[in-house]
Amino acid sequence: MVKVLITDDAAFMRMQLKNMITELGHEVIGEAENGLDAVEKAKQLNPDLITMDITMPEMNGVDAVKQIKSDNPNVKIIMCSAMGQQTMVVDAIKAGANDFIVKPFQKERIQEALEKIL
Repeated sequence: MVKVLITDDAAFMRMQLKNMITELGHEVIGEAENGLDAVEKAKQLNPDLITMDITMPEMNGVDAVKQIKSDNPNVKIIMCSAMGQQTMVVDAIKAGANDFIVKPFQKERIQEALEKIL
């Protein structure tokens, strides 16, 4: 079982992801609503995996990835993006993200991403 931290500024997106990840047999140990929140919670909760939205207030997903990876190089990160954010996805991968999934989320794609990076 993987311990997951979900990061998204939209509560309904967090809920959707949480339901899918739980159904896949993993444990959601926390939720963050922006990059700054994710950096803090990653330190406190020490998740195995973080899902990271790209566009958020206060600190975007790419900057959050850089910060989290410098604190914990072993944590796995899956970026979550809407269509048309390819440039930022590339930046996120360069910053240390392991994979990305495109919204709207599909359970099969989440499972595939989890299996690939874990």
